[in-house]
Amino acid sequence: MDDFFAWLENAAFAEAIRGTTYLYPMLESIHIIGIALLVGPAAAFELRLLGLGQHKLPVTEAAKYLLPISRLGLGIAVITGVVMFVPGASLIADRGSAPWKLGLLLIAGLNILIFHKGTYRSVGDWDLNRTPMPARLAAAVSLASWMGVTVAGRFLAYT
Repeated sequence: MDDFFAWLENAAFAEAIRGTTYLYPMLESIHIIGIALLVGPAAAFELRLLGLGQHKLPVTEAAKYLLPISRLGLGIAVITGVVMFVPGASLIADRGSAPWKLGLLLIAGLNILIFHKGTYRSVGDWDLNRTPMPARLAAAVSLASWMGVTVAGRFLAYT
């Protein structure tokens, strides 16, 4: 992997990122906006699954309005995250928080996949009722994993 990371860091693309004034801080800013668009609506949806607004806001309505924004934020965060990774790939990959961030991203992604391919398919049965335990568990895992991804991401700059 070290050779691959060195290759990434020496690519013209990485040089352009490092050599363009204000590009990296702009990427960081856009990345944070992406995280806000991802985590904010996702957290609101998870809180609905955990019972906040139960009997007032159907889960399907919350999903219809919140999840597209969250997906947009995910796209922005992934693209900017990858672009920011390239110029310092070796250094970032060696950080102690890198495996935590990647592992938590994997957990968050698997959780989304399992929820949408499984529990959410029966949402018509519980849309306005008490959320079933598998959906509440998915919500708790989601909240915890996205908070962990965010914290581990900040630690990438320091540890």
